Amino acid sequence: MAVATPDQYAEMIDRAKAGKFAYPAVNVSSSQTAIAALQGFSDANTDGIIQVSFGGAEYLSGSTVKDRIAGSLALAEFVHAVAKNYPINVALHTDHCAKEVLPTWVEPLIEWDLENRVKKGLNPLFQSHMWDGSAVPVDENLEIAERLLEKSVEAKKILEIEVGVVGGEEDGVVADVDGDKLFSTPEDGLKTAAKLGLGERGRYLTALTFGNVHGVYKPGNVKLTPSILLDIQKAVGAEYGKDMPFDLVMHGGSGSSIEEIQTAVDNGVIKMNIDTDTQYAFTRPVVSHMFENYNGVMKVDGEVGNKKAYDPRAWGKKAEAGLAARLVEAAENLRSAGTHV
Repeated sequence: MAVATPDQYAEMIDRAKAGKFAYPAVNVSSSQTAIAALQGFSDANTDGIIQVSFGGAEYLSGSTVKDRIAGSLALAEFVHAVAKNYPINVALHTDHCAKEVLPTWVEPLIEWDLENRVKKGLNPLFQSHMWDGSAVPVDENLEIAERLLEKSVEAKKILEIEVGVVGGEEDGVVADVDGDKLFSTPEDGLKTAAKLGLGERGRYLTALTFGNVHGVYKPGNVKLTPSILLDIQKAVGAEYGKDMPFDLVMHGGSGSSIEEIQTAVDNGVIKMNIDTDTQYAFTRPVVSHMFENYNGVMKVDGEVGNKKAYDPRAWGKKAEAGLAARLVEAAENLRSAGTHV
């Protein structure tokens, strides 16, 4: 298979919505983590979404270079080259982009795809981008979203927006809030529909918040209220005569119970971001390898070590397998396992 075309990506979303399942969307920061994601999706027989944050994009360009455009394009070109060898489809997505980062990341990427791909009759490298307006007032958030949606449609892309605030920290961005700010409202949903439409002006995904928190938490420490999503779907649906009008995204899922995740999926979530858990799943096997092969990976007391132990491929394969296994677990929780057609 391959990287999804715009039409295939839209069809993926439609199938998830109709089938009450969601796709794992995994953040990657290297070609190796991208390969692990492709393997995990394949093992679960699910399509999926590979995404990159602006920090991950900078790292991909070279940790001393930090060119987020070059890193994003390099990742996309790499995935396009290798995804055809895996029996599933993936979409490419850029994750959380705050207002101050738009002019130097997502907006240039949309323009690059438009000028270098779409206007030449090619499909875009990236199928979707996220505008994270959670740090600005809702009205300003939606004003910017309206402009980006129009440009996204022109570039044959889907826009993802966030209405509400996800607490915690991700990639250096901290949302130190609690209480009502962590919960989107029916009023937020109605404002979104009024400003952006419900697909007739271009397709978009909506990250509504229901107590979500980025970061690392033990099960039970994050208190979610996924029923809020259904309240918003019903309010907007009643106003516009459309059942389950929003295609929803779930952020900050670490520490959530399977029941909470699946209730969110029942209420319209078709994409769930996974980063923290897959980072750990990638790193943990490497730690075991280093401890178990200490005398091989270290030139202890002047010895030469064991090249088969410190060859990056030796521990890299284990890291990839760890991330892939965690993605299979996510796909099973999200009910997307076995849904590739």
